[in-house]
Amino acid sequence: MNGAESLIRTALDAGVNVCFANPGTTEMPLVAALDAADGMRAVLGLFEGVCTGAADGYARMAGRPALTLTHLGPGFANGIANLHNARRAHSPIVNLIGDHATWHLKADAPLTSDIESLARPVSAWIRKTAGPGAAANDMAEAIAAAGRWPGAIATLIVPADCQWSEAGAPAPVRAAAAPRPIDSSAIRTAANLIRRHGAKSLLFMGAAALGERGLAVAGRIAAKTGCRLMCETFPARVERGGAMPWVEKLPYFPEQAIEALNPFGAVVLAGAPAPVSFFGYPNAPSMLIPEDREIATLATFADDTAGALERLADELGAPARATAAEAKRPPRPTGALNPATIGAAIAALMPEGAIVMDEAATTGLPFFGASRGAPRHTYLALTGGAIGQGLPCATGAAVACPDRKVIAFQADGSGMYTLQALWTQAREKLDVTTLICNNRRYRILQVELARAGITEPGRKARSLTSLADPEIDWSRMAPGMGVPAVRVETADDLVKQLERALAERGPNLIEMLI
Repeated sequence: MNGAESLIRTALDAGVNVCFANPGTTEMPLVAALDAADGMRAVLGLFEGVCTGAADGYARMAGRPALTLTHLGPGFANGIANLHNARRAHSPIVNLIGDHATWHLKADAPLTSDIESLARPVSAWIRKTAGPGAAANDMAEAIAAAGRWPGAIATLIVPADCQWSEAGAPAPVRAAAAPRPIDSSAIRTAANLIRRHGAKSLLFMGAAALGERGLAVAGRIAAKTGCRLMCETFPARVERGGAMPWVEKLPYFPEQAIEALNPFGAVVLAGAPAPVSFFGYPNAPSMLIPEDREIATLATFADDTAGALERLADELGAPARATAAEAKRPPRPTGALNPATIGAAIAALMPEGAIVMDEAATTGLPFFGASRGAPRHTYLALTGGAIGQGLPCATGAAVACPDRKVIAFQADGSGMYTLQALWTQAREKLDVTTLICNNRRYRILQVELARAGITEPGRKARSLTSLADPEIDWSRMAPGMGVPAVRVETADDLVKQLERALAERGPNLIEMLI
């Protein structure tokens, strides 16, 4: 058994059985090991950002790590943006990166680079394998590091000679670190704030607080005290619809966010940091909670957030369960295609158990409210703001949950970063329905120009925010990658085509001209 084989078999023994790969010459022993390992699924991505984004979507839905396999420093660098998003989502991922043979590094071949320096900003754990006999143990430790609650990114660099040389047996599975316990004083402080402020108090939630267990408890606390529930602007995962309690989403623009937070005298943070503005603006604060408000941290993302909410519910004497609001879909929209009718169409038609990956940018804003009364579903968002996450993340979610319909709600500009994910969806026969919001512009940048006081942008500014010359035709590109596609121009046509696509298995794309 060589080093590559011992490493891959160690991953399988630890329950890691999916690898999103774009390998090169220095990873050929690892490719052979993947081929020889029964139970390991190898998924090819045509761009490394698809691999890393898919690993993120898989990890969010499966709750365990996937592997990525990339080629040397430049290949890994192509995937860093979506690892930035995955780090913000606290997704467990193990990156495997091949390197030159140890004795070849001194030759400074064209692809030689400082891989560790590239990996450091997006990795909680980094190691370079020192010899073939260490490969299995390094993999076991990488998986344990990635599995540290609630999830982290581990990067293992494996020189080619450490892959192909003889090695020992697979390494034993390592236990991942458990979530940190909550101090009783944090429970009492949060309870006292909520008691004092009642309906003027806010539970601001992220991470595990937005899972089924955490939200069920948050609903009980709200029923007892009248406090409001709100989540981060871009949550990693939220369980929504059906009997789940209604959770507001913090608006994106700082003025709207400050207005949304202004009514509350106290904010209790549960699995989320205190919210800050996405960017710094002249004469605007970074912190969005007004300075004179009381703030308490019940739990951070690294804590047992759901357990902390349960203890808080007990401290407050909350009921055993809250009365669920009646779920009610919006009616099927008609007329013009716009953000409101698009959001209503998805909410009106999405099936029970759907997974919605939202990278629709400005077009997607009404969907969250419109889908409040939809059947139970899971909502995923662009956690780190690095665009190009949506299509790969939806791809990984479909690999993790093959029995659930995945809806990729996607802006056209950011979709162009990683449209190669459509090819992977077709190759793997994944059940993903992609909705492309084609407004032929970077609309968010046009909004930001106006916010900066540039109401009459010049020719170059207009050119840098427009995607209209030449027009990008998704309905023609998608079939070229094996995904059937249609183009719609009215809400009535969208309803018809979305209903058809959701009834079919496999990938579909609907291009919406707005």
